[in-house]
Amino acid sequence: MEITRETLISEIVENCPQAMPAFQAIGMHCMGCALASGETLEQACAAHGVDPDEFLVELQAFLLTV
Repeated sequence: MEITRETLISEIVENCPQAMPAFQAIGMHCMGCALASGETLEQACAAHGVDPDEFLVELQAFLLTV
């Protein structure tokens, strides 16, 4: 799955559940909450004070290791 800044958190969780620890490591613990279902990766990063481009690099590297 290609993950971009515009990818919905719900799509990531559905297609790549193994990504959960990467989100939790930066403080995103509400992956199943109502907001996450319609929130993009960029919006979630902004809400948690995380640079979306840096997190995308980290997330993609993490997914290669699991």
